[in-house]
Amino acid sequence: MKISQLLVAGAVTLALGGCFSVPAGPAGPQGATGDTGATGYTGATGHTGATGGAGATGNTGATGYTGATGNTGATGGAGATGNTGATGYTGATGDTGATGNTGNTGATGSTGARGNTGAKGTTTGDTVVIVPAR
Repeated sequence: MKISQLLVAGAVTLALGGCFSVPAGPAGPQGATGDTGATGYTGATGHTGATGGAGATGNTGATGYTGATGNTGATGGAGATGNTGATGYTGATGDTGATGNTGNTGATGSTGARGNTGAKGTTTGDTVVIVPAR
């Protein structure tokens, strides 16, 4: 019976121990610092952006006016006529004189001066100027 009384006394002490509080004692010494955690994984590399499109091609300027064509030079004159052969003797019919040489062909006329090329056309903005031929 003595054991059951001790058990009852221990159970009552344990039950009543949670009903009242005791003031806290002085703080104990600080504990050691914990270990550093493992390093996290590096994230995956991001995707490369798309390449930009090519720029538009610029417009071609208008073609300048071509100058008028120069005039053709004058044609050379005709060459001189050859001499007539001498007349044979009277009486018996003389021999016919030799035929005169054909005159030289006249010199070829000079080619006319080359016409100048017209002024080079220019472009300003989007306006195109058309000059009619003369």
